[in-house]
Amino acid sequence: MRLLALVTATAVTAALVVTPASAAPAGRVLGYVANNGGGVSVIDTATNAVTETVADSGGNSPYMAAVAFDGTRGYVTNTVQGKLTVIDTPTNTVDASIPVGTHPAGVAVAPGGGHVYVTNYADGTVSVVDTATLTVTATVTVGQNPDGVVVTRDGKSVYVTHDVVGPSKVSVIDTTANAVVDTINVGSTPTAVAASADGTRVYVVNKGSDDISAIDVATRTVVGTAKVGFVPHGIALSPNGTRAYVTNSEFDSVSVVDLGAMVELQKVVVGDRPISVALTPDGASAYVTNYNSNTVSIIDTASNTVTGSIAVGQRPVGIAINFVPPAASKLVAGSAQLQLRILGFTVRSLDATLTEKHTGTPIAGEKVVFRTVKGNPLCTATTNASGKATCDAQVSLLVGLATLLQGFTASYAGNNEHGGAAAHGGINLL
Repeated sequence: MRLLALVTATAVTAALVVTPASAAPAGRVLGYVANNGGGVSVIDTATNAVTETVADSGGNSPYMAAVAFDGTRGYVTNTVQGKLTVIDTPTNTVDASIPVGTHPAGVAVAPGGGHVYVTNYADGTVSVVDTATLTVTATVTVGQNPDGVVVTRDGKSVYVTHDVVGPSKVSVIDTTANAVVDTINVGSTPTAVAASADGTRVYVVNKGSDDISAIDVATRTVVGTAKVGFVPHGIALSPNGTRAYVTNSEFDSVSVVDLGAMVELQKVVVGDRPISVALTPDGASAYVTNYNSNTVSIIDTASNTVTGSIAVGQRPVGIAINFVPPAASKLVAGSAQLQLRILGFTVRSLDATLTEKHTGTPIAGEKVVFRTVKGNPLCTATTNASGKATCDAQVSLLVGLATLLQGFTASYAGNNEHGGAAAHGGINLL
């Protein structure tokens, strides 16, 4: 099979699974599903529900998905338009649509997120995208039908599979020279590829020979082969490096492979025509795209059983899962009016407006706390549809006029979706 047919038929490349360096106190673990029929479904793995669908007017044939190592950007290839969609993941908005080669397929992010590598199936090339400028800075010729792509842990090498029928190869790109420095013979019709977290192995899915090849990174030689199911496509590795999960597209199952012994342990039945698979950062769950079912199956990796299914868009192909930090918030405080009373003060119209810093979108339904500059509580209000919180406060004489005339602070504690923020506002005497 070839990619041109896969726009409406099949898919092949592994999704990038990333483990954050350290867990933040707030944030979400999100899954990004590239639906070849259009749109990227965003799954909150805490609830296993699709929270939104990200659409890119410049690219409506999503194919594969990857997420940057810091979780703040997602990258999705669009096969028909020849574009790479860039998503700001904390806000799930499209930041850019970058022209790459013809029929882009696989996408991988370098450690640290400095570069993204995109295989251009019809061009026989790999586009190197600088993530600081969001431009293609190099194009590397690799050979016929480049498909799967992965970057080694040290960032020095990129491994590219070639979707060619019969015994084929993997090209190795030196990331400093942006040139092919080696080729490695693997099985028949290699597609997806994944790198181990310890940097010692690369694993290649060979859909024509129904197996996976283990490549030693140091010697660039195949050191093991494991048989899996019929026409395997995608692969994901457990964080501890002991297991591989391989989708069998014509067997409607996922093979669980012991990577130490290079032997299949069992098959887990999933949806119709599974294509890609990704694991949560803790390795507890595997998510599988089912191309013909328009669903994602959830596998509990402790028991290797399917625990649920999520409806997504049409013809889901790629999937990437990562920890995504909260979106940065911005709080702007206004001015309040101070009115003297016999036994105290009234502070009228304390207000602050809460928005997403990246997009400027108002954040509604969140609590804003107002205090004096010395920390005395004033009042609390909830932001409205415009992101504005407003309230009045009755204040004791003990707080003091001088303190009130120094103004007030407004603070938002934040949550898993939005980071905390604070601002200073003025108080004027009526």
